[in-house]
Amino acid sequence: MVLGLSGLGQAWRIAAKLWQLPPAIGESVLLLAGGIWAGLLLGYLGQAWRRPDIARREFAHPVQGSTPALLGVSTLLVSLAVLPYSRGLAWMLAAAGLAWHLVFALWHTGLSWQGGREATDTTPSLYLPTVAGNFTSAAALGGLGCADWGWLFLGAGVFSWLAIESLIIQRLWRPGGMQAAQRPLIGIQFAPPVVCAMAWLMLAPGSTDHWLLMLWGYGLFQLLLGVRLRNWLGEQPFAASYWAYTFGVAATTVCGLKLAAAGVTSARVLALPVFVGANLFIGWLLIRTLARTMRIWRAPTRAR
Repeated sequence: MVLGLSGLGQAWRIAAKLWQLPPAIGESVLLLAGGIWAGLLLGYLGQAWRRPDIARREFAHPVQGSTPALLGVSTLLVSLAVLPYSRGLAWMLAAAGLAWHLVFALWHTGLSWQGGREATDTTPSLYLPTVAGNFTSAAALGGLGCADWGWLFLGAGVFSWLAIESLIIQRLWRPGGMQAAQRPLIGIQFAPPVVCAMAWLMLAPGSTDHWLLMLWGYGLFQLLLGVRLRNWLGEQPFAASYWAYTFGVAATTVCGLKLAAAGVTSARVLALPVFVGANLFIGWLLIRTLARTMRIWRAPTRAR
């Protein structure tokens, strides 16, 4: 949720300048993202303190064990949200996010390299430690004016992405494919090319390099593929895991808006429909999530 809402808030910041839209909308979305980040972080840390056995099982799980990387990724995105208001706070959050990313990614990758994984454990969640973490680290460093350091992280993310993507595609092609319960994780599959492009644009603002357009094009193609497979992907009943789609959707939108602002013709044509589509999709997810949360909260009351 934090990843998708942070990206959408950043998109509104750019759209406010590009199309003279109300800036308060983007800041409100980012405030919501920051509130959810703080609430989930405190809840997670509280649970880990009270029930360390649950945290240990999560870290050891072959699929879910990648998700603690989101602690660093979300913190790095929140650092970009607060940057216009407090550079000092942004640096503190970025330092914490970078530290967690490096420690966790090295630990998780070192564990993975020792083998023992089953083929069914290969899901797009593998992107989170080394791909999502490195790309968002690059973006945060770019925003903070440390592009030289950011390019190092971008390189680590790119080559990790290329190495892992072939494994994911092989899993999808094999007999049986991916079970319905794991299919929302395919949303993560759509993110790497556009998150890479988004980080690149943070490191080199205003760039219109053809590699950027190629990355954005690959991301757009994969999103269209997601639309084509919507019935197959939607066989899993609605759950919080559907937010896995939003980071890629939001990053695609941010890239399109930045490229349109830089004068790229294709982006000027596509930026508006992509922006509208992202708002509709993420808004629908938010409404569904709130409704589901209310039902869960009301269930114990009805039972009493």
